[in-house]
Amino acid sequence: MIEILRRELIFFWYYFTIQTEQIIWYWIFGMALGSLISVFGKEKIHALFVKMRNTKIGIFGIIPASLLGIASPLCMYGTIPIAASFSEKGMSEDWIAAFVMSSILLNPQLLFYSAALGIPVLIIRVTVCLLLGITAGICVRLFFRNKPFFKFTKFENMANRDTDPNPFIRYIKNFSRNIKATWLYFFIGIVLSVLFQRYVPQDLFTGLFINNRGFGVLMAAAIGVPLYACGGGTIPLLQSWLLRGMSLGSASAFMITGQALKITNLGAVKIVLGIKHFIFFLLFTVIFAVLSGLAIDFIYGTISFP
Repeated sequence: MIEILRRELIFFWYYFTIQTEQIIWYWIFGMALGSLISVFGKEKIHALFVKMRNTKIGIFGIIPASLLGIASPLCMYGTIPIAASFSEKGMSEDWIAAFVMSSILLNPQLLFYSAALGIPVLIIRVTVCLLLGITAGICVRLFFRNKPFFKFTKFENMANRDTDPNPFIRYIKNFSRNIKATWLYFFIGIVLSVLFQRYVPQDLFTGLFINNRGFGVLMAAAIGVPLYACGGGTIPLLQSWLLRGMSLGSASAFMITGQALKITNLGAVKIVLGIKHFIFFLLFTVIFAVLSGLAIDFIYGTISFP
């Protein structure tokens, strides 16, 4: 019994250290980049968005709005107050929807984390997030043009925590907050990945995600909600799943529903949308995740990862 336990601990430690070495630098540099943009570039990003209001590009404004959402380093509870300020300035709600949706799904930190999964996954993640933001803006413009979609009143006056007069101190504090907010999820993700590799049979995984692609996308979209606690924490799991043969479409569906519908986001989303629009948001996200996942699998099929 003791010998079995010793072997299991050796296996766990071996794969834990390997995965940590492979991913940890993406995590650190991702947070460093996110803090850099948050402290020194956030206001410029948002000023650029406000400046767009004076242009006459109409519906085409949802494209730069979605791009700026991806560039914004804020979490959900930071994005909503900014979106509320846009609403106060008279920004059209289709632009705001595109900004909020893409900001929920991706930010510079998560973009850097995703590079650990390889270039194909990174390209797909950026493309799908951009398209989802654009599609959200189009849907709001088409179906909610004559009535308000958002209710921002409870989030308008949230305080900015990056207020130290010394920019270097602001950066260090922001970076420290990022570390505190994500380190536990990051290492839990690695632990779950090691346990998955050790104890989930290959045949079971093959049956769920490889032999039946359509079901695999649906399954990935479903398990994304309860398993996805933090973007960085899911990178080790996705790395293991892709190595086992998970399709790019399934991985994409998991990343969309997990990131958009994780519990920490849903509370804030429900407050600013109300129950009817919240249901619309849920259905829209799940349907887009599944359809885009199926489309990705149809286009790319299986890509082998080294």
